Amino acid sequence: MVDRISALADHYHQGKSGILGEDGTAGVILEDIKAITLYQVTAWPDSIEAVAGQVASTVGCQQAPGPCVAEVGEQGVALRIEPLKWWLYGVAANVIDAEQGSMLDISHSRTQIRITGPEAISFLNRHLSLDLREQSFPVGSVASTATHHVGVTLWYSDKGYELFIPRGFALSLWEGLVESATQFGLEVV
Repeated sequence: MVDRISALADHYHQGKSGILGEDGTAGVILEDIKAITLYQVTAWPDSIEAVAGQVASTVGCQQAPGPCVAEVGEQGVALRIEPLKWWLYGVAANVIDAEQGSMLDISHSRTQIRITGPEAISFLNRHLSLDLREQSFPVGSVASTATHHVGVTLWYSDKGYELFIPRGFALSLWEGLVESATQFGLEVV
């Protein structure tokens, strides 16, 4: 099996920079999550219930998530990214009958960046036109949006904000994220 190399590999420098707190803490923490497993499952309009059942079964949860929501199961996570599409995170998809929908391994096509820290929301609001306040975007929320004319997906997991960027744009967006995070104090882990 071929080892995956992050799109950020040669440009990923751990450490702190920017305006840090008096105690040396950073307001924004960025992390490149490597070697992700990510499958896209698409249902046809007349088979959405059947495919939703397969999605739920694959990740080990009671039901597939509704629009703009993630459901954490025993084997993985299902993210509802569009009305007829789910992403399966951390688990491989089962084969979908072509009469019901389609399945595609998109693991290599995305770079995942985890964003945490006390200034994560302020930082993300500089890049995404989303209301990230807790009452509008609680843990488990998913949104397809854009930054700098690039379509991205944001999932608010229990570990932080998970930003999925198309691999071909990952380096240029990473450089912009790093540059703008320094105003909050940046730590790359």
